[in-house]
Amino acid sequence: MRYLRQPGAGAARWKFAPIPPGAAERLGAVLGVAPVTARLLAGRDLREAAEAARFLDPSLDDLHDPFLMRGMRPAVDRILGAIARRERILIYGDYDVDGTTSIVILSKAIELAGGRAEFYVPHRLRDGYGMRGEVIEQAARDGVKLVVSVDTGIRAAEAVARGRDAGVDIIVTDHHLPEAELPPALAVLNPNQPGCAYPEKNLCGVGVVFKLAQALLESLGWPPARLRRVLASFLKLVAIGTVADVVPLTGENRIIVKHGLAGLQSVNNPGLRELLRVASLAEGVPPTAEQVAFRVAPRINAAGRMATADDVIELFTTAGEARAREIAELLHGLNADRRQTETEIVREILAECEKTPVTTEQAALVFAGEGWHRGVLGIVASRLVERFCRPVLVLGIEDGLAQGSGRSVEQFHLLEALEAVRDLFVKFGGHQHAAGVTLESARVGELRNRLNAYAAARLTPDDFVPVLDIDTHAGLAELSSETIEEVMRLAPFGHGNDAPVLVCRGVEVATAPSIVKEKHLRLPLRQDGRLLWMNAWNAVEHAGAFPPGQRLDVVFRLDEDPYSRSRGFPGWSLTVVDWRPASS
Repeated sequence: MRYLRQPGAGAARWKFAPIPPGAAERLGAVLGVAPVTARLLAGRDLREAAEAARFLDPSLDDLHDPFLMRGMRPAVDRILGAIARRERILIYGDYDVDGTTSIVILSKAIELAGGRAEFYVPHRLRDGYGMRGEVIEQAARDGVKLVVSVDTGIRAAEAVARGRDAGVDIIVTDHHLPEAELPPALAVLNPNQPGCAYPEKNLCGVGVVFKLAQALLESLGWPPARLRRVLASFLKLVAIGTVADVVPLTGENRIIVKHGLAGLQSVNNPGLRELLRVASLAEGVPPTAEQVAFRVAPRINAAGRMATADDVIELFTTAGEARAREIAELLHGLNADRRQTETEIVREILAECEKTPVTTEQAALVFAGEGWHRGVLGIVASRLVERFCRPVLVLGIEDGLAQGSGRSVEQFHLLEALEAVRDLFVKFGGHQHAAGVTLESARVGELRNRLNAYAAARLTPDDFVPVLDIDTHAGLAELSSETIEEVMRLAPFGHGNDAPVLVCRGVEVATAPSIVKEKHLRLPLRQDGRLLWMNAWNAVEHAGAFPPGQRLDVVFRLDEDPYSRSRGFPGWSLTVVDWRPASS
């Protein structure tokens, strides 16, 4: 657990990032950065000066050659051949942010190369997850000659084989972990497939599609300036998909998101502009990765969760301002419905847990309910993992089937666990920490017992206690405005590159805290002549812990604050995460 969602008053175990002796000092001397910045870099395994410099200033020139990815040359050649012969091309996508942005990017790349592509997105509730053979067979009867999957297909060997037998060539682009045998496709693009030398293994689905688009457009002989301009425009959507899919924001993903978010400062696409508007993001200010994750992505996902993801494709491809505004408002409303549905299911599960409390004997949790909306179960599982610090599956039961999603903690490989009980499932798939499953509802109890036994053999009671990861220590006097602005160069923050979390020992509460909106606190903390105000969200119940003169060890996070920056103030804020009485 990176940090607590609400201040925890010492509830978590504090865990400090290891920093080898002398590493930060060497970085500081070579790069000319402040000591706290150097410690943050060294604690994130950025201990070589050249590597740390690239991290601080990621360049588009550092994008990898797309043809390093196994299968890229035959995939590009087949697409170019289909365009030249005017064959019908179908893009088979997925209904989440990663899948829908992938469809838009690949469709546009094919259009720029002189072709045209249709698309198919399964309906989450009616069709479920993954490629279906009957859809490809119908496409073959309709005259489609080439199918390109995006963000799906790596575990769809049967569907791919049926398509091949129907006379369709299939290119699979995906990032999910493959099975022992790859699907019998004309080409497979997946950095995680055996024998793939591509350096970046953490691309999401739209990241893989971006590399395909890059390779495709590079093959057209365009002038470098035009190629760079078009690829940079793609990065706006690719960044959104990358943040939404919660892949590490390091390596090539960092380049994509850093430049993509910067590009969102100026948006020409009507649909994307309207989406940012309904998400209450200010024009002319680049959004943070956190804003994309919690404001933009949920509205895109809401279409696939609550209705149909086709609306998202239309949103990003329509040229009409009025239609773009209409779809954006629709997604905004669907997201409100999603939040209400999610809240109701979480409330029902927590009420059940009050009657039958979770114990240390339960190393993995499986919750199931009649009629639970399958579109929100992944989000519900995430909330419960945060609360219980153990893997969770949440299943909706309907017509004799239990279908839903699972999420996991850092130290538990969920997909491997599901592989160990695969005989229970009609189908399943996913990642190390996220997965989807379908099984007969009569077998839910068996799944609960077997998954718990598997997890109990690999997790200990200590794993169920929240761990607060801390980057390094810092005195308040170290945190000048200039130094904090320098630390903000580590952004964008997200999975794999979290916002810096620091501990300051022995700070003094200068005056009584201010209460904001009857539920938040503003804390004036002082040390060595430096006074800084910190936010403690939803912490009004702890106001008594901060009497003037009290000395504390405080853990706090350095957050980007684009709202403050848009008003001419510093673009950062400090957020209290945890505290304890000052240590001796």
